[in-house]
Order: sequence, then C-alpha cells, then structure tokens
Amino acid sequence: MRAVSICLVFLSLTFGAQAQTVDQIQTPAAQREFLQTLAAHEKAAADHQTHFSYLSSERSERTGGHLWSERVIESKSGRVRMLLAEDGKPLDEMRAKAERDRLQYLALHPQVVERDDAAHHKDELKAQSLLELLVRGYLYSNPRVEGKYLLLDFHPDPNYKPQSMEERVMAAMTGTVAVASGSVRVHRLTAHLDQEMSIGFGILATIHAGSSFTTERNEMPTTEWKTTDLDSKIDGRAIFFKTISSHAKYDRTDYHRLPDDLTVAQAVAMLTK
Repeated sequence: MRAVSICLVFLSLTFGAQAQTVDQIQTPAAQREFLQTLAAHEKAAADHQTHFSYLSSERSERTGGHLWSERVIESKSGRVRMLLAEDGKPLDEMRAKAERDRLQYLALHPQVVERDDAAHHKDELKAQSLLELLVRGYLYSNPRVEGKYLLLDFHPDPNYKPQSMEERVMAAMTGTVAVASGSVRVHRLTAHLDQEMSIGFGILATIHAGSSFTTERNEMPTTEWKTTDLDSKIDGRAIFFKTISSHAKYDRTDYHRLPDDLTVAQAVAMLTK
C-alpha cells in the first residue's frame, strides 16, 4: 500500500505540475487556481517526507545566540544533530566527548529525539502555516518572472477572518512568493509586518513593525525540495509586557538522500563513525 501511495504522489506532482507562464496568472481567478495547485503539491510532498543528511549553520534561541555548525541526519524519529563547531571554532576535547556521550544516550532513548525535534520545529511550521494562508488569506498583485520562477506579491485580504492569534499576525503581513514554474513548488517566501499590530488592544500581545520571516527552498538532484535558508525575526510583547521574540537564522548545505526507515541508533552510528 505504501508503494502505491508513493506512486500516486509522484504522478500528481509530475503530471499536475505543468509549467506555468506569467500570462496564465494575470487574473485573480487564475492566481487563486495557481495557488491551489501549489498548496496541493506542497501538501502531497509534506505527507510523504523523505530523509536527508546535511550540514547546518544556525544561530537561534536553541543555540543560545551562538553560531552552531552541525551535521544533521533525519531519522524516522526526527533529526539527530552532532555539534561540530561553535562561533567558527571546533569543539575542544572535553566538549566533543560530551557530544558523543549525548548521542549515545539518544541512540538508547529515541523518544527524546522525537520530543526535541517537535519542539525545535516551530519556525518551519510557521513557514508551512504561511504557505497554507497563501490560498485563503491574501490578495495578489504584480505577477512577474525572475529567472525560472514566477513571483507574486501578496497583501492582507480584509475579508479574511483569521482562525487563531498566530494566524492573525501572519495574515497581517505583506510579502512575495516565488514559485518554480515547472514543478509549481515554493522556492522563496518573504513576509514582513509594515506596522505595529495589537491583539486585544495591546493587552494580549503587540507585534512590532519590521518583524519579518523569510525562507528559501531548493530542488535536490533527487527532485525533492528542501529548506536551505531561513531567517525569522519576530519581535513584540505579550501579556504583562513579557518580551516575545522568535529569532532564528540558518543555512543548510551538502544534502544527501538517506533511507526513510533510518533509526536514531543508525543515525548516531553514522555521525560518530
């Protein structure tokens, strides 16, 4: 059954992804249909995720504001990370040993990987939520071509009713989506808040103007699309003036396809060999 499902996804992405031209997305109706096709392709791909290893360079709340260089392996339980360097400096012997010990613990307790990966996945989930909003939450303008990509600018649809607080913030943003014209997949998504936004008259939360979110994805030699860059800068305050922020920036390179049934123990063995 799994093989049949994968084949159906492949067929939908191959035959449904007919090359589009900028002339075909000039009207609001055509743009809506184009974005519905885009959302269908992205959902099909998300439902059948494939696994890779890659090098990651990240500065975020998770790294304590430091620049971490890591080798990452995607297992069926989640991402297994091995820290290689901090702020451009390789780990000293003591810290390298602690990192190997941590990985050996994860090999015996894969549920920890699953729990931690879900917690650290919020910025990518934000990108997915923004993608889902593209179909229903925005109005579009200025269709144009940039190389092999079709670009559309978007701005809030005043008739759209957001379903959650987070969606209210995202639905208030303006930005640009760049789509691969052949496969109809998202290449780049940029969004920013032009003016300060208050929720509950500022009592529940205030998100500051200038907050922004950018993600870039590229096609791998295996035809899968993977996130290669992400930059999230969300600033504001919540109830009782608690500072809320989401600052994360990472770059991912050197992608290599892996088996989809890879276990955490196998991932650890690959990282520590």
